[in-house]
Amino acid sequence: MPSPTQRALARVPQPLRPFLVRHRRLVKFLIVGGFCFTLTVVIDFELKFTVLEHKPVVALTVATVIGTVVSYVLNRRWAFRTCGRRREPLLFALVSAVAIAVNDLPLIASRYLLDLREPYIGPLAQEVADFLSGMVVGTFVAMLFRFWAVQRWVFTGPSPVEDAGYAAPGMSRDAR
Repeated sequence: MPSPTQRALARVPQPLRPFLVRHRRLVKFLIVGGFCFTLTVVIDFELKFTVLEHKPVVALTVATVIGTVVSYVLNRRWAFRTCGRRREPLLFALVSAVAIAVNDLPLIASRYLLDLREPYIGPLAQEVADFLSGMVVGTFVAMLFRFWAVQRWVFTGPSPVEDAGYAAPGMSRDAR
């Protein structure tokens, strides 16, 4: 019986399959990241509009920490399951701490350097600026850093092509 990944690949147009298989670690990383991004947005908004109403950077940091923990578990069990080291959790925590700071920097700059906050701008403009700076720009830059650092220092090991036991539907063993 084909795996869920193989069933999903069967629905992808044939010309894209080799590319997706060749870069499957990145694709899995992006899927996990998309899920964790959504989780982080929901938690950030919940905290920002309730408990941490006047502390948007703290709300984003807490939401990002929760999203990062979930990201570690999902990446460990799926995207990077074939590689890793004994000190992996510590290394992931260090990389993630830097990534969380990177994620917060655009929001800090938007709020406190550019003064994109009330009373200087309206509440809707403030929320749009917070979302764009913290959730979009911050997450994008942190994601680039995290993917590079996680591959370089945390989940080291065989390349995804060497990951035995996986082939895209319709692909020969040599095309993996």
